[in-house]
Amino acid sequence: MDAPGRGLDNVFVERLWRSLKYEDIYLRDYEDGLELENGMFHWFAHYNDERPHQALGYATPREVYRFPESHGARPAKWELKSDRLRR
Repeated sequence: MDAPGRGLDNVFVERLWRSLKYEDIYLRDYEDGLELENGMFHWFAHYNDERPHQALGYATPREVYRFPESHGARPAKWELKSDRLRR
């Protein structure tokens, strides 16, 4: 939050936590921390491995992470200029 526009950096993480709360935590009303931890573990496993995401072209995050080229990602081109590494 030390520069203009940095407040937008949290949008994605805040949306993830909102999804977790509304899709799991509030619905299950866990009794204790251990039960909550197990529930979160299962929710994140489902979120990353089984649930397709519209923003990822209906792929799962794990598919995009393991095979980024299959989903349109290209490696960055790096070049050395003036003793500094630039993109």
